[in-house]
Amino acid sequence: MAEGFNHSSCEAFEYKLVLHRDFHLISGIHSPEVVDQIHNFEIQDSDVFVITYPKSGTIWLQQILCLIEVKGDATAINDQLNSDRIPWMELLKSEKQFVSAPSPRIHVSHLPYRFMPLGLKQKKGKVIYVARNPKDVLVSYFHFHNFANMLETPKDFEDFFEKFMDGYVFGNCWFEHIKGWCSQSDEMNFLYITYEEMIKDLRSVVERIVSFLGTNLTPQQLNDVVEHSTFKNMKTNPQANYQHVPALLLNHQLGAFLRKGTVGDWKNYFTVAQNERFDEVYQEKMKDFPLSFVWDMSDLVTP
Repeated sequence: MAEGFNHSSCEAFEYKLVLHRDFHLISGIHSPEVVDQIHNFEIQDSDVFVITYPKSGTIWLQQILCLIEVKGDATAINDQLNSDRIPWMELLKSEKQFVSAPSPRIHVSHLPYRFMPLGLKQKKGKVIYVARNPKDVLVSYFHFHNFANMLETPKDFEDFFEKFMDGYVFGNCWFEHIKGWCSQSDEMNFLYITYEEMIKDLRSVVERIVSFLGTNLTPQQLNDVVEHSTFKNMKTNPQANYQHVPALLLNHQLGAFLRKGTVGDWKNYFTVAQNERFDEVYQEKMKDFPLSFVWDMSDLVTP
């Protein structure tokens, strides 16, 4: 979330959420002026945008796309962090930084649809939207807040639960984020995948991504992409797991960016009342969006 940020002079900086055009940015991390410029960026057919709500698989996609670019040769990406190869749109310092990037320009973003380049509506570029069941998103985001210095440390899980439900977090309301993007999907070159699909059958998802991008890989190259993109291998890969993000932003003593990579961890945190309330809100907010999610690891097992 804060890769590429200039850390040099912010030792005592107090980060906070700042509401900008009804969206919460992080002071000292995001520039509202640059975020506003993104809307008018000229994009090309070869551009790729990976869109996620926080804690939904962004780092995983960075790894997969980096490997697809080098046809599975992991040694070819050992000299640079994935977050530098595939930067965040909301952390660009200017339009020039976007324009000057080599083609294909690949970026990730947590921004809502309305902030992104207008060219997407003209089917320029490609969008890969990665969704994850929101209960696990909430739990993962709670843990992330506990070791991310640029985010508020929650008083407890109940406190964070309320803020997540109110959309008072970076990324705003999960429901509005996914609905905002999916409601416009027909206007874009759009691929929708889920975190749970990636856990169940990573190869199948990688094949879909390769096909969507129009990339040609041999069976061995595809095998290599999948092998080096497993959660287990990424967790020990410093180029991919964000352990090089400075302690100013992440307290690596308190947690890891890649934590469990599982489905259903929410059951260890939600009370019965919280679960019932979440389900009620989910049914109401998503009644016109027939998206389905896997809520437990056991549901991934095919009988």
